[in-house]
Amino acid sequence: MSELNRKGEVWIFAEVDGTKVSDVPLELMSKGTELAKTLDVPLAAVLVGKNVSRLADTLVAYGADRVYLVEHAGLAHYQTASYNHVLCRMIERFKPQIVLFGATAIGRDLAPTVASAMKCGLTADCTDLQIGNHTEPGESAPHTNLLHQIRPAFGGNIIATIVNFDRWPQMATVREGVMPMGTPDANRKGQVIAVDADMDGFDLPLEIIETHRRAKKVNLKAARIIVAGGAGVGSRENFKLLWDLAGVLGAAVGGSRAAVDLGYVDHDHQVGQTGTTVRPALYIACGISGAVQHRAGMQESAKILAINSDREAPIFSIAHYGIVGDFTQVLPRMIKAIRSGASVEAAVKA
Repeated sequence: MSELNRKGEVWIFAEVDGTKVSDVPLELMSKGTELAKTLDVPLAAVLVGKNVSRLADTLVAYGADRVYLVEHAGLAHYQTASYNHVLCRMIERFKPQIVLFGATAIGRDLAPTVASAMKCGLTADCTDLQIGNHTEPGESAPHTNLLHQIRPAFGGNIIATIVNFDRWPQMATVREGVMPMGTPDANRKGQVIAVDADMDGFDLPLEIIETHRRAKKVNLKAARIIVAGGAGVGSRENFKLLWDLAGVLGAAVGGSRAAVDLGYVDHDHQVGQTGTTVRPALYIACGISGAVQHRAGMQESAKILAINSDREAPIFSIAHYGIVGDFTQVLPRMIKAIRSGASVEAAVKA
């Protein structure tokens, strides 16, 4: 799709997780609303599957002006070939200017496949999206109202802004938890547009006989308090202190990528650029140095308490409270104080 449709819609691929819309597209609806308003175009959600029409109201409540509904028996289970077929036909027909996907397992598979077929660009794992201008070297007139796709690059050492000014639609994937989820409005009105799947003669390469889903062990995004550990914790056995503190606080347990890679805690608990982005009321970081990849996933916490034996650890630069010391000595004292009825703040001072 080489022509640039300046009045094309902003689209969000509404990935379905079992019987509901996944969290990531719902998180993207608030950002999509902002982008669409700036461009003065409608925000649309693309809902693909079998017997998913009941989910259209949810998308409208979260901000969709239009929901393109594509239902077919062959779309009951996600397959790259069939979903790519549907998305590409829809893009060719309706010509959106922006298409956004969640950076989930499905989004990371489908988005590059569609981008390749459409011969357009794709930026993966964005942490922010804005509308702005861009002037190419040697050109005097700027390209206006482009999607600025913002993401960490070079291991998180720089923030890159990427634009696709000549091959549309502009496409990006966005990580879970990066965009705050808006508040649904059950009174919103939107248009549901049924679209033919155009699957006649299309042979599915696979037959799905049976599916198995494993629920996550922890919901870090919903946790008000998170006690997280890094490589500095030293062992899976030492992580028991974090579990003990989390137990008295009613908190969830998190971990840095280093802690997960070392086997101290399971991957479901990972916080950071390649894990879950969180915004708890309190984040307690134990033995976490504060690499930029980890900070990207927790630095918007309302309050951050860092406990580290290295007073030069980068985590202290973003912490509201800091304790320089051995967490194996600090945490038992905190646990004892909290069990005695002290507040977290008082326990820290203790």
